[in-house]
Amino acid sequence: MIKKGHELKRALKSEVHHTELAVIGGGLSGLCAAITAARKGVKVVLVQDRPVLGGNSSSEIRLWILGATSHLGNNNRWSREGGVIDEILVENMHQNKEGNPLILDMILLDKVKKEPNITLLLNTAVYEVYKSGAERIKAVKGFCSQNSTEYMIHAPLFCDASGDGIVGFLSGAAFRMGAERQEEFGEKFAPAEEYGELLGHSLYFYTKDTGRPVKYKAPDFAMDVRKEIPRFRSFNAKEYGCKLWWLEYGGRMDTIHDTEKIKWELWKIVYGAWDYIKNSGEYPEAETMTLEWVGMIPGKRESRRFEGDYILRQQDIVNQKTYDDAVAYGGWSIDLHPADGVFSEKPGCNQWHSKGIYQIPYRCLYSRNIKNLFLAGRIISTTHVAFASTRVMATSAYIGQVVGMAAYIARENASKEEIFAVTEQQCQYQKVSGQNLVKTTACNEERSEIYSAQAYLEPRDIIDKGFIGDLQRELLKSGQYIPGLVLCDESDLVQQASIEVSSTFYIDNLNADFVLPMDIAVAQMIPLKSGEVPSMTIDLIALNNTTLNIELRTSSRKGNFTPDVILETQSVDIEQGHRKVKFEFSTSMEDEAYVFLILHKNPNVELFRSSLRLTGILSTFNLGNKAVSNFGKQSPPDNIGMDTFEFWCPQRRPEGHNIAIQINPPLNPFGKENIRKGVYRPTTTPNAWVADLADEKPTARIRWEHPQKISRIDLFFDTDYDHPMESVLMGHPEDVMPFCVRNYRILDDSGNVVYEKKGNYQTINNVFLEYPITTGELTIELDHPSANVPAALFGLRCYR
Repeated sequence: MIKKGHELKRALKSEVHHTELAVIGGGLSGLCAAITAARKGVKVVLVQDRPVLGGNSSSEIRLWILGATSHLGNNNRWSREGGVIDEILVENMHQNKEGNPLILDMILLDKVKKEPNITLLLNTAVYEVYKSGAERIKAVKGFCSQNSTEYMIHAPLFCDASGDGIVGFLSGAAFRMGAERQEEFGEKFAPAEEYGELLGHSLYFYTKDTGRPVKYKAPDFAMDVRKEIPRFRSFNAKEYGCKLWWLEYGGRMDTIHDTEKIKWELWKIVYGAWDYIKNSGEYPEAETMTLEWVGMIPGKRESRRFEGDYILRQQDIVNQKTYDDAVAYGGWSIDLHPADGVFSEKPGCNQWHSKGIYQIPYRCLYSRNIKNLFLAGRIISTTHVAFASTRVMATSAYIGQVVGMAAYIARENASKEEIFAVTEQQCQYQKVSGQNLVKTTACNEERSEIYSAQAYLEPRDIIDKGFIGDLQRELLKSGQYIPGLVLCDESDLVQQASIEVSSTFYIDNLNADFVLPMDIAVAQMIPLKSGEVPSMTIDLIALNNTTLNIELRTSSRKGNFTPDVILETQSVDIEQGHRKVKFEFSTSMEDEAYVFLILHKNPNVELFRSSLRLTGILSTFNLGNKAVSNFGKQSPPDNIGMDTFEFWCPQRRPEGHNIAIQINPPLNPFGKENIRKGVYRPTTTPNAWVADLADEKPTARIRWEHPQKISRIDLFFDTDYDHPMESVLMGHPEDVMPFCVRNYRILDDSGNVVYEKKGNYQTINNVFLEYPITTGELTIELDHPSANVPAALFGLRCYR
């Protein structure tokens, strides 16, 4: 029997969508591009070829989200990416601090479904591109195997965030695949052919302890890892998931078209590795363990890279080159892997860090020869060596946010010439002046031709027609930090107001609460203004008569946190017992910057620490972090173009306490003017107003000469941009960052509460008042996050 109405239908069901921005790829980059654009009113169709969002971070692959923070293993302080990706990471931390990848799937889907301007097409693979001329994409076609439906998507702007660059490839966009030779860009780290020119794929597995013996018989296709994997002894029963990132293969194959072959090789390795762990007798602890999950698709690292108007290269990263069109930043190490992957005798990775984060220019984020194609994710315009840093997911997401905001700028600054639109009902020509009307309903082919001709700016126009400043400003407003840039927003009413605060925290005495041994070198980061360096006094217990060696250091580059400049060195003889040691300095600061008071390792000393935690104040340690090739000091060979320097990194909470210290004269880096400064994280100074901990009701009062009509209030809180917030596997002790203000109230000039928030945990709070208010002042009342953490506010903005 054939159901009535289906007898004669032998064609696939087809739907046509007309939108403003078509985003192909639902990994973090495409997702953040779509959300950023949609929140600015841009109509978006987001196409994802998998059943879940998140790409390599999803439950299908289960790689942790990381970027410039690099597992807290580099010198990039307060460098977690902002904007939408920060919102996602903070949300995941709050709901899912244990790192369950299925919960992350849910969070990502929920974020997209909350946006009415996004049409989401899951399980839909784009396979065809239609063009109107040699340099412009008109539409893309995709197919969903789950509902046997073809989708035709028309748009004036397209974003390829697909990982392999399917839209760019089919449209004729210029691309590269493989490594450049040293002489092309002067990159000293460019790999030789023997090392390999592509990074391979990885496939992970999860295990669990059942508490009773479990047997395992390997499939016939499983590999004998003892015979074929040089590093088979690196396996152990306790590691699983993306901790086994080095289970990598395919760097000498076509990482696009050979992906299924690569997957089978990885399956052979995984099931063979588990056979070795379970049945070799080398791991008795594995007797009660079982395989819980094995990836069905591999996580890809590298394939095509597309050419923009600029190609980022090694020297740009190492030298931290600056650009007029900077829109994002990176900070992961330059991290190349041998092409032979798990079969290589070489180390699984070759990581070299820069001294700080580096800018990424807008010119890397669109195709140089396809006029309406944005690039996002790992396919942006870089060399193979630079790609080794920009490829990681949080950086890719950050880049996606730029594309989403650029689409908004392209729409808002479109030509005001008359354009044609079509009524939904009749699909007939109708002249509309100064509007961009886009319908997502199906109509005839003639209609789609009309919409593809709308007068949106092209990606390159944002630079050529002078709108790059607009793009940077909108990004900064959204929480996207761009190194070296400060938000100047004339529409922010706080810029015209006077500010009063109930108190300000002065750094004069971080109480001595407990002692810890000085078994590693420790440094206290202290923000100083230009001028003389104050005296500093520490509290310690000398177990024996000893000599304490200290250094005062700072960074050679403004905004960096690599203490590579020694300002002063002192050695102090200390007698046994409880002592206070005061350091007077003869040096002066030329500019505002953090200094590092470094106390070198001394097993004869126990140093007092403080339980007080402060926004923008950290202790760091000369620690190693093997996960990111940090061995305390980076000492590269002379001929690879990398820098030599020491690593000074914080410890993860609940460790990492500040040194108990007294400073005279007291420091005041937490002034009220920080509230409207336009920088929402620590840089050369904490950039926050911080209330005195003794202040029972921390209050900021904003006053205007004349009453103002206010409909929106933005607040920026401290969710610890130094925390990497790895999304899976790691597990974290906190679901809310300890510096974050949980409860606050906003009052008008009559004392009426116009908004109250309890239980906040997010960085940015955008408060849209139900009804606009007219008031001569606003009062912001904050609660301290805890007894050991004073309330802090990075920024406050008000809009009509």
